[in-house]
Amino acid sequence: MALRVNYVARETATNFARNITLTLATILTVTITLILVGTALLVRQGVANTTLQWRGDVEFIVYMDPAASPDQIASVRSDLDTSPQVDTIDYLDHEAAYDEFLQLFREDTSITEAVVPTDLPTNFKVVPVDRTADVVEALTAQFRPKPGVYSVESASSTIRSLERISGTASAAILVAAIALAGAALALIINTIRLAMFSRRREIEVMKLVGATNWFIRVPFMVEGLIQGVIGSLIGVGAVWGLGQGLENYLANDDGVPLLSNFIVSDGDLVNTSIVLLVVGSCIGLIGSAVAVTRFLDV
Repeated sequence: MALRVNYVARETATNFARNITLTLATILTVTITLILVGTALLVRQGVANTTLQWRGDVEFIVYMDPAASPDQIASVRSDLDTSPQVDTIDYLDHEAAYDEFLQLFREDTSITEAVVPTDLPTNFKVVPVDRTADVVEALTAQFRPKPGVYSVESASSTIRSLERISGTASAAILVAAIALAGAALALIINTIRLAMFSRRREIEVMKLVGATNWFIRVPFMVEGLIQGVIGSLIGVGAVWGLGQGLENYLANDDGVPLLSNFIVSDGDLVNTSIVLLVVGSCIGLIGSAVAVTRFLDV
C-alpha cells in the first residue's frame, strides 16, 4: 500500500487537532530546551571571542612599538627567554597580530578596513611559571620601561573569573536542557500514544485491509517530527533575538569594560541555529519512533 503526501498531511493534521493541548505543551518544552542549549552555546562562544588573546594561560602581553627596531625586539625576546619567572612565550609578528585583530573585530568592518598589518604592534604573549597576581605585576613592571616596548597588559582577575563563570553557567544550563529534552521526549511519546489510542479502530481496519507497518506508522512519526521542527524554529528565533540583544546591551554597558567587547558573530548564530534545528528534529523523530515502535502493535 503506497503512501501519498496528501494522506500523510491529512492524517498528521487530524492527530494535531485531536491532541492540541498536549501538542502545544510539547512544542513549548522543545522550544525552552533549545533556547537553553542555544544560550549556553552563544555564551561560551561570546566569552571565547572576547578572551581570544588570553587563551593558553597567557597572563601578560608585551606590546612592542610599531616602529621598534629589530634589535629592540630581539632584546626583549632575550630578556623573556632568560627570565627564570617566564615559562613560555609566543611572538606575534605584524601579520599574526593582524590576523588576531581581524578575529577580535570581525563584526566591525569600519575598523578592520582602516587598519593594515604594519599599523599593529608586534607582541609577546607570556605564560609565567608562577601565575599569582604579585609575580605577574612584578613582571609587567619589569618589562614596561624597556626600550621599544609600547605597553604591557596583564590578564585581570575579571578575565579569569569570566572564563570560570562562563564554563560553570554553560554546564548548568546544558544539564537543565538535557533534563528538559527528556521531558520533551516523554511528552512526544505520550502525544503519539494518545493519537494512536484515539484512532485504534481505524488502525485495526487498515491492518485488516493489508496496510503495511510503515503506512500506519509514518503519519505518527511525521507528527513528532513537525512538533520538533516547530519548537526548533521558535527556539532559533528566540536565540537570534537573545544573541543580538545581549551583545547590544553589553556594548552599551559601562560597568565592565571587558564585556563591551562581547562578540557573537553572525557565523556563530548560524552554526548555533543549525545545531538547534538538528537537535529539535531529532527529539521529535526519536520520540515518535519510540512511541510507534513500543505502542503500535503492527
